[in-house]
Amino acid sequence: MAKGFGNLMRQAQQMQKQIAELQEGFKSRMVEGEAGQGKAKATVTLAGEVKSVWVDVNIVDPQDTGMMEDLITVAVNDALTKARAQREEEMGKITGGMAGKFPGLL
Repeated sequence: MAKGFGNLMRQAQQMQKQIAELQEGFKSRMVEGEAGQGKAKATVTLAGEVKSVWVDVNIVDPQDTGMMEDLITVAVNDALTKARAQREEEMGKITGGMAGKFPGLL
């Protein structure tokens, strides 16, 4: 039984190391979200950090900043959703889908 437990601990440590390496890589990998048929775009890292926001100058109306704010919000949320999905998919490859069962693992 002790031998089996030792193997389990080694596997857990290996998985923990792989997760840490993957999470470090998430900081430099980026995805793009968009809104308004590409009129607003946002780029975020897989770690969830917003790197850039772009808005088509042709939609900028100083009298209607609300529309522009909404487009930026939608674009950022789209990018964050894509980043989260990609992160979960990649973590699932390591954890066998168990990542969602352990809060704080991602």
